[in-house]
Amino acid sequence: MQKGMPNCYMCTYFYITHKPSRPYGCRGMKFVSRQLPARVVFLSSGEHCRLFTAKKRKQ
Repeated sequence: MQKGMPNCYMCTYFYITHKPSRPYGCRGMKFVSRQLPARVVFLSSGEHCRLFTAKKRKQ
């Protein structure tokens, strides 16, 4: 993972698709991929994900 890249597992938009060929998804950008969405965004645009929103943690 690149330095400063958001952690998809901690994002409210991240989900697991249960499709073996494309297991990771982003509801914010509406796509599924083989790699984590933050990595796909970085590789395609050169910028870190701007839609990252941290999950609210249960106390």
